[in-house]
Amino acid sequence: MTRPRPPPPMCKILPSSWTHFSLGTQIHGEAMRSNNSKRIWVSGPLIIGAGPSGLAIAACLREKGVPLLILEKENCIASSWRTRTYERLRLHLPKHYCELPLMPFPSDFPTYPAKQQFISYLDSYVKHFAIRPFFGMEVRQAEYDYSIRFWRIKTTDGWEFVCRWLIVATGENAEAVMPEIVGMEEFKGRVLHTSFYRRGDDFSRERVLVVGCGNSGMEVCLDLCNNHAEASMVVRNELHILPREVLGISTFGLSMWLLRWLPVRVADYFLLICAWLILGETEKYGLKRPKIGPLQLKNNSGKTPVLDIGTLSMIKSGQIKVVPEINRFFDKGVEFVDGRQEEFDSVILATGYKSNVPSWLKEEEFFCKKNGFPRISFPNNWRGKNGLYAAGFTRRGLLGASVDAQRIAEDIACQWNSKMKLLPMKL
Repeated sequence: MTRPRPPPPMCKILPSSWTHFSLGTQIHGEAMRSNNSKRIWVSGPLIIGAGPSGLAIAACLREKGVPLLILEKENCIASSWRTRTYERLRLHLPKHYCELPLMPFPSDFPTYPAKQQFISYLDSYVKHFAIRPFFGMEVRQAEYDYSIRFWRIKTTDGWEFVCRWLIVATGENAEAVMPEIVGMEEFKGRVLHTSFYRRGDDFSRERVLVVGCGNSGMEVCLDLCNNHAEASMVVRNELHILPREVLGISTFGLSMWLLRWLPVRVADYFLLICAWLILGETEKYGLKRPKIGPLQLKNNSGKTPVLDIGTLSMIKSGQIKVVPEINRFFDKGVEFVDGRQEEFDSVILATGYKSNVPSWLKEEEFFCKKNGFPRISFPNNWRGKNGLYAAGFTRRGLLGASVDAQRIAEDIACQWNSKMKLLPMKL
């Protein structure tokens, strides 16, 4: 089991009576685990999550001279990127839209950095800003205590942290979404979520069904075909497919430029014309477009359009089959809603992820209990009440997380500088 690091010097280790230790006091992980009565007073903000959002906030706070503490349940930073992503993954947007605040990507990185390049960038980011997350600390409950006007954060190991500012940076993709499909337990082949998919050659010569047609589902299908698997893809809903680039310009960058000068409806119309000229008609291949445009759909529902990196050409050539929704599993395969039955060796669930905030944060005014997202829409969804903040819930990827980080750090720094360090109240 991974042992948590000693808390940074900005923390005070307090017994149940809240007798003060010096600011420089540290304590070994073994001692912490052996005494469940101890609590830790955090004089600055506490960040939950050491993914890109949490690291970005930490860097911005460091730059402003505000002490902080990060709690991370895993034993490394960016655990989702390290352990739950496939090897061929690349950033879907150009690197300058994905860099974190205060530190650009290395100039020799390609326009669309690979997974390992992005991880190395994050490692350099942590080293540059001297960010030291407190690993192996899974939060069980976080609740605002109105009697003392501070947040109480309790971990699964029984430790309690008390702070004035709580920053939720666990992100939109904390837990895999596992659909319940009739008969799944009867299927004798492999069933796995994309969080466990690594590379296509593990499925060479197999008949593989990919459930889901978002960016991950499309890319997994492409990887499977490139490794001699026979791939089929379940398309349940309408979706927008856009070229990744238009005349050498990233579609994302073009979209942002259009929105500076045109209404969303007009920008959508222009993008769809470009998509039709470059990709052609998609509906005849079983990929029906929604009635509203991609940018409006993103604003309304948060649903991201697919940026094509070659999958569509394989669908057109028949190398990837588009199939309807699954009705039920049987021992050798699946039955689709149209009554057809097909046999498969493996099924990969590209069914996405969800927020886990409702499972541990005892607060329902700012965060929605149903989906774990802030109730207020972007760009005003980063600050709640009583010192509560949210980062990485914008549905706008790394760019949205960076915007959140800078706003949160600025807001907390203003309070920190005006009121200095607050002492804990005696219980």
